[in-house]
Amino acid sequence: MTSSNALSFETLSTLLQQHNISSDAAEIQGILCGMLSGGMPLETRDWLEPLSDVVNQNEPFDPAVKSAIVNLFDLTCQQMLDTDFALALCLPDDAAPINDRGRALIHWVQGFMLGFGLHQADLTRCSEDVKEGLNDFAEISRMDEDMPADEEAEQALFEVAEYVRMTCLLCFNELGRSAASEQQTPKTMH
Repeated sequence: MTSSNALSFETLSTLLQQHNISSDAAEIQGILCGMLSGGMPLETRDWLEPLSDVVNQNEPFDPAVKSAIVNLFDLTCQQMLDTDFALALCLPDDAAPINDRGRALIHWVQGFMLGFGLHQADLTRCSEDVKEGLNDFAEISRMDEDMPADEEAEQALFEVAEYVRMTCLLCFNELGRSAASEQQTPKTMH
């Protein structure tokens, strides 16, 4: 993540590992983004228990982990609501090996699909663009080939990550806005 007040992928992933949580920061943020994009209200804190059920074997999170994940959630919500498409995926730094970044992106997409499925079962309401994006996510989530450490692979990874980011925002903008956030948008009177 590029924001200075955000936990880095490495910091959050290390914290999760220290507490025997097998998910990395990318998967956690993916799950949160999927929940939000699937229609979970932004104002709710009801996501903590289902998240701990999925990634922490039904155990409540340690207070340090809970605090870090709540901070990630709050920052992610702010970024998803930003009109400048500011969502930063919680992935390893660009200096990390390309295959580590690729695996993290796949974990992010797998998390998104899981979180989205928890809140959106009716895809008949979705636009064709959202349906296509979700089909592409299913394909991305199954990728497992190592990438060469070359410029072409770097460009391909960048393009896939950007596609994932924009597809997440598309899903969120179509399905994820809660009633309360809609009411906060000022209405122009003529």
